[in-house]
Amino acid sequence: MMTRILALALGLTAALPLHAQTDPKQLERSVRTLASDLFQGRAPGTVGEERTIGYIVARFEQLGLEPGGPDGQWVQTVPLLHTRLGQAETLSIAQNGASTPWSFGKQIYLSTLQPKDNVAIAKAPLVFVGYGVSAPERGWDDFKGLDLKGKIAVFLINDPDFEAAKSEDPFGKFGGKTMTYYGRWTYKFEEAARHGAVGALIVHDTPGAGYGWNVVTSPAGENYDLVRAPDKLTSLQVQGWVEGAAASKLFAGAGLDLAALRKQARSAKFKPVALKGATFSAAFPVTQEVVQSANVLARIPGAKRPDETVMYGAHWDAYGEGAPDAQGRIYRAGANDDALGMAGLFEIARAFKAAPAPDRSVVFAAWTAEERGLLGSEHYAQNPVYSIDKTVANLTIDVLQTAGKAKDVILIGKGQNSLEDDLATFAAKQGRVITQESLPERGLFYRADHFSMAKRGVPVLLMMGLAGASDLVEGGRPAGQAWIDAYTGTCYHQACDAWGPDWRMEGAAQDIDLMRDIGRDLANSTRWPEWKAGSEFKTIRDKSASARK
Repeated sequence: MMTRILALALGLTAALPLHAQTDPKQLERSVRTLASDLFQGRAPGTVGEERTIGYIVARFEQLGLEPGGPDGQWVQTVPLLHTRLGQAETLSIAQNGASTPWSFGKQIYLSTLQPKDNVAIAKAPLVFVGYGVSAPERGWDDFKGLDLKGKIAVFLINDPDFEAAKSEDPFGKFGGKTMTYYGRWTYKFEEAARHGAVGALIVHDTPGAGYGWNVVTSPAGENYDLVRAPDKLTSLQVQGWVEGAAASKLFAGAGLDLAALRKQARSAKFKPVALKGATFSAAFPVTQEVVQSANVLARIPGAKRPDETVMYGAHWDAYGEGAPDAQGRIYRAGANDDALGMAGLFEIARAFKAAPAPDRSVVFAAWTAEERGLLGSEHYAQNPVYSIDKTVANLTIDVLQTAGKAKDVILIGKGQNSLEDDLATFAAKQGRVITQESLPERGLFYRADHFSMAKRGVPVLLMMGLAGASDLVEGGRPAGQAWIDAYTGTCYHQACDAWGPDWRMEGAAQDIDLMRDIGRDLANSTRWPEWKAGSEFKTIRDKSASARK
């Protein structure tokens, strides 16, 4: 089997003339390989991972890169806790003496990050805690000293500005319509655990989450986490989502109007509200194991300043095997998310190797477990192989539009750092302009692997085709929106995220060339990108300024 994988890798590569544009056909070949059934949906800890890691290493090695992992290895081991809930023995809401069973995947979706063989919650009180934000620097605390021990926290998705009108006070504390990190579901679960909750549920709505209920339920009760010390484990036995209509009914049964509470939660004066007479019970068997997954790291050493690093990243994992779709496909192989990003890394690496050695080192990171919460990149950020202080920038590729060439490029995270200025400069050289992301309330800046590096102060740039409708050369913005609607509506995290003959890779090639040129400029300069005033990451980076002098 490994021989076959190596043959696939070696058969794809060819010399690339200096400054040549990325060949869409090369991208297509890489995507079709990584998204094929051979790799079984690329889930961490599976045979599919073993084959994927072998393939990625073979590609980097054949391109002439050096191993970039710890101790001169290609891989950085990432121990993961893998859990999956079994069939529910109990899953119900009791209100005013009557117990109502809830259907897993219909009214509610749950998973666990505790390394235990079962979940057992009996008649836990439910408390609505608004947006679940504790932000003293913004004068905001939704908890007001509440002890959540033994309780279920119920949250709204996004942050307090999301549904607010501009005339409402205090609109703007959370970036207006642009989501802050306080709006992310990961933050909310972590905050519930910090307050001692036994469980946490987020009320789902598609606009606030940025995706439909089908995406919420796609992991099918499965979850992953980094392996943690016993004193670092979450208090949450379960975490998950309540479907919107089910949530409204739940609140109404407690004599509460969820719509009215949504408005109240937009005020800093909000106080938690108990769902009187309502309790939650759940009992599940849990399959739990520790799996050894891996990041793949490859490197081109810098000729002049090898201790300074420009990093490219994409994630290799997808969602593995699931229930058959309408066409009978069982592998959720992530052809676009993110086999195409990996294909982009290969082509950028090929271009760098066709040029003289860069002044700074260039690292190519293929992350594991992005789909499970950015875990591979987070593990690296906690255990960096290269100095975080001297990492010049992280350039991440995660989902590109496949509908053809575009007149523009979408900027994610306006106002964060100076790399957005580089993006504009190099886009202009392609004859393209910058368009700001159309739905900043979806928080894409916090939803890809670059964020693990941003939290440590590394300036980052994300290329992601989901951030707005591209102004396509053929069809304009309506055609770009049609592509987004089709992809996010039916294929995102589903089996139909597969290569198809209708894919037009020229636009993806443009974006990859853009990221290549930005990184090449950084790798052959003495510039250090900087966070802009007002960014929450500027202070972190400033603390290590002396290391870059």
